[in-house]
Amino acid sequence: MIRYSDQTLFLEVDLLKENIPGLILELEKFAASTINSVDLQQVSNIDSAGVVFLDEIFLNFNQPELINASEKILNAISKFSSLNLPLQKRSPQENIFIQVGDFFVEWKKSFIWGLYLTADILYWSVVGFFKPRGMKKEAVITQSLLIGVDAVGIIGLLSLILGLIIALQSAAQLRQFGANIYIADLIAISMVREMGPMMTAIIVAGRSGSSIASEIATMKVTEELDALRMMALDPIRYIVVPKFHAITLCMPLLVMLSIFVGIGGGLIIALTYLDLSAISYINQVFSILTFKDIFIGLMKSVVFAWVIVIISSYYGFRVKGGAEGVGKVTTLSVVASIFWVIVLDAINSILFYF
Repeated sequence: MIRYSDQTLFLEVDLLKENIPGLILELEKFAASTINSVDLQQVSNIDSAGVVFLDEIFLNFNQPELINASEKILNAISKFSSLNLPLQKRSPQENIFIQVGDFFVEWKKSFIWGLYLTADILYWSVVGFFKPRGMKKEAVITQSLLIGVDAVGIIGLLSLILGLIIALQSAAQLRQFGANIYIADLIAISMVREMGPMMTAIIVAGRSGSSIASEIATMKVTEELDALRMMALDPIRYIVVPKFHAITLCMPLLVMLSIFVGIGGGLIIALTYLDLSAISYINQVFSILTFKDIFIGLMKSVVFAWVIVIISSYYGFRVKGGAEGVGKVTTLSVVASIFWVIVLDAINSILFYF
């Protein structure tokens, strides 16, 4: 298959993929030999594996010359040989200062674009009450059903479970000190101030926020937003504002539902585990709650609702690519919404409760 003579390597078999393993084994015998040329007179057929084999000979034996090759063989080598490809230059690694600078430049652009989007949403939301032109008829009612009514079941169930868990964990400690009645204080304050608004916002962010982001992103990918602009319809006014109005109306109601059901879960534990009466539990709840607590809880729900819509819309409008991009921005919108809900809740607690 391979013969060596006068510093010339004679290949006497077709360079096809089934012959290459045997040729590689024979070539190892001449590893220490000097090869100035490779004779291809006996080679009538060659494929891409054979071209790779010739490239290895060329690189390992100081670039020998190919002789007596037919036109067919030379054409195959010119098409498949990797030696003819230009070397890929590695891009220089950016240092830490360039990376930090790029981060802040991109953050600045995103922040400015987010401010413009927020301003547009707030402006058209106010104008939409007085000039509904440019908005789909009954869009607010439709979005209220999707965002509010359809979420009643999951929010009610989770609020009941949350109220049961908080009450059950606290009851064991309160019984040791004969402070059973204070279970009502703990459940009422925690549900009204923190757990009701925050848990509802997290559920709505995962359920409705992801839907808003994916809907807008899909419309951008499929160029439906461009079609709306061609029809002189502002996408923010036509798509986002009805969702903004709907979630502003529905979020406080959902939070109130969460609060009532969570307090009801605490009542179940008070009746069954702490031997309290329903009247004493309810009276203690009304005595501990103040108008300030209820107002702050509902105000937080509205702020959380706005944050969810704005962040979801922001990521939806910033989508890039196709279906993969829609999935990415949907995930990012949920993560960002939940993050900012928790951050704003912490800031609110610092400002109003200390």
